[in-house]
Amino acid sequence: MQPAAGSERRSPPGPAVPPPPRGHAPLAAAPGPLSSPAREPPQPEEERQLRISESGQFSDGLEDRGLLESSTRLKPHEAQNYRKKALWVSWFSIIVTLALAVAAFTVSVMRYSASAFGFAFDAILDVLSSAIVLWRYSNAAAVHSAHREYIACVILGVIFLLSSVCIVVKAIHDLSTKLLPEVDDFLFSVSILSGILCSILAVLKFMLGKVLTSRALITDGFNSLVGAVMGFSILLSAEVFKHNSAVWYLDGSIGVLIGLTIFAYGVKLLIDMVPRVRQTRHYEMFD
Repeated sequence: MQPAAGSERRSPPGPAVPPPPRGHAPLAAAPGPLSSPAREPPQPEEERQLRISESGQFSDGLEDRGLLESSTRLKPHEAQNYRKKALWVSWFSIIVTLALAVAAFTVSVMRYSASAFGFAFDAILDVLSSAIVLWRYSNAAAVHSAHREYIACVILGVIFLLSSVCIVVKAIHDLSTKLLPEVDDFLFSVSILSGILCSILAVLKFMLGKVLTSRALITDGFNSLVGAVMGFSILLSAEVFKHNSAVWYLDGSIGVLIGLTIFAYGVKLLIDMVPRVRQTRHYEMFD
C-alpha cells in the first residue's frame, strides 16, 4: 500500500542524545594545533623582582640624562622649597660646628684629649662639608643636577681621607706617649653640647638628603653623626678614666676607631662617585 499524499517517511528510531544539564554551557572543542595556551599570571615574587628591575633601569636612565631621582618625585616648587631648607641647615651647621671646633681644640690642648682633638678635626670637616653642600645647592637650576651632586661627593671623599689620616696620627701619638686625659666640668659641658647639637644636625641632614635623593647631604649627615659619637665618646672616656685610671688608652683608641671609620667611608665614596662624574660630565646643567 502506498503512503498517503503529504505524509513523510519517518526514519527508524535511534538512541536519543541527552540534552546538556541546565546551567552548564556545552563543552568547547579541543584547541587545535594553532591555538596557544593561556598565559599564567605572574607570581608575587616575580612581580616584586620585576618592579625592582624596572626601578633600577629607570634610575639608571635618569642618571644617563644627568638627573637625580628627585626630579621625578618632587614638583618644581617643592624641590626649591627643600633646596632652601638644605641651605638653611647648612648655614646653621657651619655656625654651630665652627663654635664647637674652637671649644674642642681648646679642650684638646688643655686636657690632652685625643677624642677632643678628633672631634675638633671632625667639626672642621663638618664645616667644610656643609660649605660644599652650600655650593651644591647654591644654583636653583641645579637642584636635580647629578653631575654637580657627584662632584660634591668626590670633594667630600678627598676631605674625609685627609682628615682621617690626621685624626689617626694624633690618636696614635697620644697612645704611644701615654697621655692621660684630665677631667673637669668644661670637658663634660663641651662633650654633651656637641653630642646633642650634632645629633640634631645629623637627623635634619638625613631627612633632607632622603627627600632630595642627595648623597652629598647624606654624607654631610654622616659626618655630623660622627661628630655626635665623638662628643659622647669624650664624656665616656673621661668618666671611665675618672673611676679607673688603668683604662687611660680608651680615649686614644676611640680616636683611632673613628679615624678609620671616616677613612673607610671616604674610600667607598670615591669608588662610587668618580665613575659617575665621568659618566655625567656631558650634562653640566648648572652652568
